[in-house]
Amino acid sequence: MDLNTIERDDIDAAAEGMAAPAAATRKVFIKTYGCQMNVYDSQRMADALAADGYSATDAIGEADLVLLNTCHIREKAAEKVYSELGRIRDMKVERALAGREMLVGVAGCVAQAEGAEIIRRSPAVDLVIGPQTYHRLPDVLARVRGGEKIVETDYAIEDKFEHLPQPKRAEVVKRGVTAFLTVQEGCDKFCTFCVVPYTRGSEVSRPVAQIVAEAERLAEAGVREVTLLGQNVNAWHGRGENGEEWGLGRLLFRLTEIPGLARLRYTTSHPRDMDDELIAAHRDLPALMPYLHLPVQSGSDRILKAMNRRHTAKDYLALLDRIRTARPDIALSGDFIVGFPGETEADFEATMELVRQVNYASAFSFKYSPRPGTPGAEMPDHVPETVKDERLQRLQALLLKQQQDFGLSLVGSTIDTLIEKPGRQAGQKVGRSPWLQPVIVDEKAGEIGDIIQVRITKTGYNSLFAELA
Repeated sequence: MDLNTIERDDIDAAAEGMAAPAAATRKVFIKTYGCQMNVYDSQRMADALAADGYSATDAIGEADLVLLNTCHIREKAAEKVYSELGRIRDMKVERALAGREMLVGVAGCVAQAEGAEIIRRSPAVDLVIGPQTYHRLPDVLARVRGGEKIVETDYAIEDKFEHLPQPKRAEVVKRGVTAFLTVQEGCDKFCTFCVVPYTRGSEVSRPVAQIVAEAERLAEAGVREVTLLGQNVNAWHGRGENGEEWGLGRLLFRLTEIPGLARLRYTTSHPRDMDDELIAAHRDLPALMPYLHLPVQSGSDRILKAMNRRHTAKDYLALLDRIRTARPDIALSGDFIVGFPGETEADFEATMELVRQVNYASAFSFKYSPRPGTPGAEMPDHVPETVKDERLQRLQALLLKQQQDFGLSLVGSTIDTLIEKPGRQAGQKVGRSPWLQPVIVDEKAGEIGDIIQVRITKTGYNSLFAELA
């Protein structure tokens, strides 16, 4: 008899006389992996579950429901989930033997990609739910409590955002003065390294009225900064207030009209979707922060073509010139993949040269890892891991130097800072610069939610230190 069978027998035997907790006492623990959109999705799942009688807990041992909101972008993402499920399985057995229920669910992109395989490999899992069906969680849980095991990964016909309950004001206040707001999901680009079109589906844009209403609720609850999210956020084209189609630039202009909303950001963008109206928003909207995450992935045109990026290095650099002309103080962030199949030393050097030309304020860089089902995984000439490692170290050293130089360039300058939370050290508060760096200030410099002017005095590894100007 294997461990899964032992576990199943133990749980079933204990469950015979076990009652589920009353609705008012149910607690949910949600572990979030990956991107900002998963953070947003976890919050919305918590909102849906609150309407079903669950309160959130940070202690997994207290939870009546454990949800893993998973990410499938990086290598071995699914195996990390299965490893975590092994630990949760043991907790579930202990809880069952003590006469208490613990339901286990897997959500997010690994759920969408793996589906029923998750329950086959981890029988302790009670439900698997994809990113497009979170609004069905209460109904799914009712069926699970009735004895079913549920795999809910079909793409919903209905708009999940219309069916998700809104969080209570007190919950929004508790989450802080910055917030994420998903405006777009899915991607139609089909880059050959990426699983997003398969796990999140085709591009879908929320309508203007729905986005504005959510942003107004956030601002009314004290949120000062909103980051608009999308797998390809600048491809957003939503139905406007008079039925016409809007682009992201126009949406940003509309959101600046909301009282109390002082700062706007958006991520993640594709170079091909930076249109004139969006660039004009960077020029004309002080509330739109001068920081842009615009992934290029490689500086080699040959590799960019193999990636199906549909732009060249020259196109990217020309676009940055236009953006910097519109907003001279803008800081750039990017994504890079090292060691894509067929990448030569010359291709890699082209990436290094592009980085030198752009001079990034921050960036994310990774070794290429094949994602099952993507064209890249089937390509010949995969780069040896040792070569990937060496190239990544060189790239990251250059990017780190640029990040540190950008921080040092701010020393002595006066900038606006949004105070977000207490600092880790006594007597400190932490703010956020227009360029997304943490800013450490004296706790008496202002209250959480205030935007204050500070003078940068020195830099830390990833942060700035400042005093009142």
